[in-house]
Amino acid sequence: MSTTNSKGNSDSATNSDAALFWDVAQPLLAAGHAVEGELMRSRCIRVGKEFLAMPEYRTGDLVVKLPAARVAELIDEGEGLAFAPAKKVFKEWVQVPRRDEALWTGLLAEGLEFVS
Repeated sequence: MSTTNSKGNSDSATNSDAALFWDVAQPLLAAGHAVEGELMRSRCIRVGKEFLAMPEYRTGDLVVKLPAARVAELIDEGEGLAFAPAKKVFKEWVQVPRRDEALWTGLLAEGLEFVS
């Protein structure tokens, strides 16, 4: 299922797939710490010119920018997956499939500190 965002762009993840992401992102947006933007034709959140996070376009999983060492740690612990759109691994991005509001909130806070 595809949805259309406020800019008329299509998101492949359904609203329910991405709902947790937007619930967790909302406090950052409301406080002015981040703004909504677009990355790879999908909705995301940004801090200034830096991309911070987005729901993965097919699944709604959290995709967040973190230091490469932290990304490797999350992958080693089994909490994250390498983020590799078009088979190119982004070393400072991790995909987190487990739906856990506290985990995602914490990772967004880490990401916010990293990109700020």
